[in-house]
Amino acid sequence: MTLLDDLLDDLHAEGDLLWTAVAGLDAEAWRTPTPAAGWTVATQVAHLLWTDEVAVLAAQAHTPEGKEAWDALVLEAIADPTGYVDQQAFEVARLAPEALLARWGKARDALPAALRSVPDGQKMPWFGPPMSPTSMATARFMETWAHSLDVYDALGVEPERSDRVRHVAHLGVRTRNFAFSVHELPPPAEEFRIDLVSPSGEQWTWGPEDSGQTVTGSAWDFCLLVTQRVHRDDTDLVASGADAEQWLTIAQAFAGPAGDGRPQK
Repeated sequence: MTLLDDLLDDLHAEGDLLWTAVAGLDAEAWRTPTPAAGWTVATQVAHLLWTDEVAVLAAQAHTPEGKEAWDALVLEAIADPTGYVDQQAFEVARLAPEALLARWGKARDALPAALRSVPDGQKMPWFGPPMSPTSMATARFMETWAHSLDVYDALGVEPERSDRVRHVAHLGVRTRNFAFSVHELPPPAEEFRIDLVSPSGEQWTWGPEDSGQTVTGSAWDFCLLVTQRVHRDDTDLVASGADAEQWLTIAQAFAGPAGDGRPQK
């Protein structure tokens, strides 16, 4: 099994959990507010739906028809660069629950084949730097996991804590320099040592053992932090070194400008 296959299997599993949580909701429950200001359960699912559809378009951009469709979408986004993505979520969220789920199911089914169709060694266009199919699958997993947490919080559902979050943790580590750049800060020259305990109790590590900048704690809290689903002070993460501590206050695994994060509990 390839890394892409593994990612797509985990993405499917994570999507199934969210599907189960929302499939039986009535229209009123779909309008339940989530921790993201102004976003309901419907908005969260609509965002995932729309982004899955756009990822399919990006994966097909290596064909003439696909490139034409992708270029048209980019022109729409350029007209409203800061609000376009959120606006699509609000528009799609107006659908009836049955229509929203049906459309999301179609997008979920189309995404694996689309990512596998990208020619070897070729990257997909995106709103930021081009991405490999594996990177896109990782990003889709991260977003599905993070937005699902908002839905579970709204519905009072306890999320499943699985080792699938390793994909989010890995992305969080890899986006360290990006997080600094978003805040117009120079990235630290020294590589950090990251030691995290997975939900199953495994030890996950990144970086050199002799680094003077370290982060230790649970992988779950780290993933919550890099997706800005928790305040830094509400995690069990321990940083050693000023640069490592600063990183934990600005970390983000998602593209785009830094968000407001979540208030301390």
